[in-house]
Amino acid sequence: MSAHTSTGTGAKVNDVGTGTAALFRGLVDDAGLFPPTGLPMAEALERHRNDLAGDDPVLAHRFLCPAGRLAELRDHLTFPIRLGLILDTPGVPSLESLESLDDVAVELVEVRQGPGETPATVAERLTGRLPGGARLFVEVSPGDLASLPRDATGPGLKFRCGGLTAGAFPGAADLGALIAHCARHGVPFKATAGLHNAVRHFDPVLGVDRHGFLNLVLAVCAAVEDRDPVPVLRLTDVGELVRLAQAVPGDTAARARELLVSYGSCDTRTPIEDLAALCLIDRHPHTPPVTTGEATTDAAPPGATEESA
Repeated sequence: MSAHTSTGTGAKVNDVGTGTAALFRGLVDDAGLFPPTGLPMAEALERHRNDLAGDDPVLAHRFLCPAGRLAELRDHLTFPIRLGLILDTPGVPSLESLESLDDVAVELVEVRQGPGETPATVAERLTGRLPGGARLFVEVSPGDLASLPRDATGPGLKFRCGGLTAGAFPGAADLGALIAHCARHGVPFKATAGLHNAVRHFDPVLGVDRHGFLNLVLAVCAAVEDRDPVPVLRLTDVGELVRLAQAVPGDTAARARELLVSYGSCDTRTPIEDLAALCLIDRHPHTPPVTTGEATTDAAPPGATEESA
């Protein structure tokens, strides 16, 4: 299914509601360095500069960069950025090296949970080694909910929603269980990988249903209202998803986005185009016109792995 599908109602939303607009504000982190897009550093930063100039409210205007490429970032950076640091190296960059990066504000630090670790032990291991004010997010896999934090004082969580193989996509039940846990205990989380389009759709190449970022946002809304998020994650009815989004109360939207901090996307245009095509956001003056075509896929160059942040 193309994400640029009519709602089927023939109606357009001329005045986007307060709750609806709040759902998508600052939703998308810039993961342009990561596959499948995998832009060179200079091109990724130039695109980020253009996005900053456009100031579209859907974008978080936060640039995601692996720790192993900080030196390259330093060599190419010519303007201030807000940074999400992805720990892809065995060690953590020294605080001195991070503080030496001019015009860089490290807001998020994201790291995968190692074998035998829990989010709490990861946080303990990194105590005193993170930039001041940076929030830690620990990537976990679906499974043992008992090891996950149960309040907002510990690290946030990060969920991987797809990849280059069918096995990289968690089922709706597993993803829903993670969302419900976070809503129940007030634990903030980020999402990554596979969320390139708004609406859940079948990928015939991989033979798997791809999660939609609109489904994800509305599933979090369901969870904060003590409803089961799984049915919303499974929805493919575009018109029904649009109606659900238009009906979200402002307080529900605010609580949902306190939990869902953002998701990383290597493409910063398609999320905006999808939401505008569904009439869920007002078209921003700097946003290019919507083009028709099939939903994007996660195809990547041979040997690449999807590490969308």
